Amino acid sequence: MRLDLSHSEFDEMLMSAGMDFLRRETPKLVIQELLDTDTGCTETIWEKAAEMGWLGIIIPEQYGGMESSMESAGVLFEALGTGPLPGPHFSSAILGALIVLGAGKETQKKKILPKVASGDITLSLALTEPDYSWEPNAIEVAVEGKASEMILNGTKLHVLDAEAATHFIVAARTGKSKDSSKAISLLLVDRDTPGVSVRKLSGFLSGRAFEVKFDHVSVSSTDILGKKNAGWQPLNDAVMKASPVLCAYKVGGCKAVLDMALDYTRGRIQFSRPIGRFQRVQDMLIEMVNQADAARWMTYEALWKIDTGRDAAESIHLAKAVSSEAYFQVCTLGHQLFSGLSYSMEHPLSFHTRTSRHLYNFLGDPAHHRKKLLKYVLA
Repeated sequence: MRLDLSHSEFDEMLMSAGMDFLRRETPKLVIQELLDTDTGCTETIWEKAAEMGWLGIIIPEQYGGMESSMESAGVLFEALGTGPLPGPHFSSAILGALIVLGAGKETQKKKILPKVASGDITLSLALTEPDYSWEPNAIEVAVEGKASEMILNGTKLHVLDAEAATHFIVAARTGKSKDSSKAISLLLVDRDTPGVSVRKLSGFLSGRAFEVKFDHVSVSSTDILGKKNAGWQPLNDAVMKASPVLCAYKVGGCKAVLDMALDYTRGRIQFSRPIGRFQRVQDMLIEMVNQADAARWMTYEALWKIDTGRDAAESIHLAKAVSSEAYFQVCTLGHQLFSGLSYSMEHPLSFHTRTSRHLYNFLGDPAHHRKKLLKYVLA
């Protein structure tokens, strides 16, 4: 099968629906307000997203979802990224749903996934800790005690969308092993469980990242997704599969910033001509196009490989490294073009800059993925 990156008619309709939703429900002032909230969302927006089927876009029909392809999910999130629309849409409907699909028992899937698709349950992954890493050897949060009386203790940092979550998927140690990827279990913990506390991390560019503490939290064997001590592999598989959808969100952000810059350079007059006619400005625009296009093609190649059952690991690492860097750099170049005007918190470019920074490290920064990619190159 040849690589085909053109969108299907369904995907074109999905893209159009996403863009229409942003124009109708979340204009500039609404997004500005949402970015300054801890949840990044409102009940009304969340309910409308559920009604449109977006919260179950990759969830199989048997569990109440749309069962769309990963490319379709990428198309939708590219549209949402042009906003950029904040909220736990990715954390719950993509990453959380994939973890439950990959790790959960059949009874757990039937119980959890329909509620994720309807928006009644909002999931957030609690993985990274003070020794920040996306590798299993950094997981120290542990569960102690017998199956009927287990106690969870520890702290998770940089938990995205924690304030909006009703449940956390917690990666915790439930045993001992020389292999750091072993003896890790995935726990589904209700946010309202006694001993669970959430605190927003300070910093203008931290986004919706939180500290989640578990202080003598009581859990049982029924809270473990799938098999005990076998959580790392399905978690890693879900993160890999979800990453290109997050990349597509960043592709949408790149597109929005580029369109913004092109409009500005056509209309801003200096020395009796549009600034877009000056060589230095053209150089910056060309660099923005190169960055945005690289992110787009790497992302959709990875999604295509996932949907067609090919080995996508190398493409996923490449897409994540390229798209994170591209979104970061496109926003930086945008500020150089707009100058002081764009540093106002009310300017649309600042929305994307804040988003590009706080998502830069999520699911692994470019350095992490380049290191992973090196193994394939050397092989």
